[in-house]
Amino acid sequence: MQQIADYDVVQQIGEGTQGYYWLARPPARLGVSDDVVAVKTMNQAATDAEFGRLVDHLRTYAAVSSRYLHRLYDVGQQGTLLYFAGEYLPSGSLARPARPFSRVDVLRALADACRGADALHEAGIPHRSVRPGNVVLGDDGAKLADVGVTQLLNPGQTITGAAQMGAIEYLAPEVIQGRPASRASDIWALGATLHRVLTGVSIFPTLPSNSLVEALRFLLNERPVMGDALRNGERRIIESAVAADPADRPSTAAELAEAITEEAARQAGKIQA
Repeated sequence: MQQIADYDVVQQIGEGTQGYYWLARPPARLGVSDDVVAVKTMNQAATDAEFGRLVDHLRTYAAVSSRYLHRLYDVGQQGTLLYFAGEYLPSGSLARPARPFSRVDVLRALADACRGADALHEAGIPHRSVRPGNVVLGDDGAKLADVGVTQLLNPGQTITGAAQMGAIEYLAPEVIQGRPASRASDIWALGATLHRVLTGVSIFPTLPSNSLVEALRFLLNERPVMGDALRNGERRIIESAVAADPADRPSTAAELAEAITEEAARQAGKIQA
């Protein structure tokens, strides 16, 4: 692809569960100083009504002021192709970091993602799509990116229609049961993300991978399993975040951030164990 609307594509830089990521030169109309931006094209086409609903939501998202949120510059359509443009962070994400990351680095990055989620929650916006690939890495810390849009484009869609195999381990049980995404379900996803990045495995190590319906049924009947590679403090944090009852999880993502930050400081030797 050489052109996305009025963006000059430089190269493809990734592929996610919902679409493709491109490095592109921004049009002058954006008025940004960035030489290049990251553009995401969605696999799913959008009608005019869906696009209007999405733009309204993303305006609210873009208005949330937090250095822990990935900056969104533009959303548009080219025919039925839906695209988003935002800042480009060359250090990658927790799914594919561009440099080696220590355990303390991971904890600090997740704490930043929690703070980004909390800023959204305080504005009344659940993220809906917290996972390692959406914790992007910058020179001054991590940012939460790629606010979930599938439910916005298809508000009546069932979970079996919206979920994808690579993402279902980050779905809170109440979301699988049909309840709307919330602050508490994002906190679950943050805990599942922390587990995945620290251990390299899912909190559901025997999750079926051959059938989405079977996998969802499995998730409704099984509890998370903590990986052996976790340290005691990490285990306590993750167990609290993925508690079955949302009321038993940390009350805010900011509270979760503080617990993770304290654990990172302890591991860095700044707090006595």
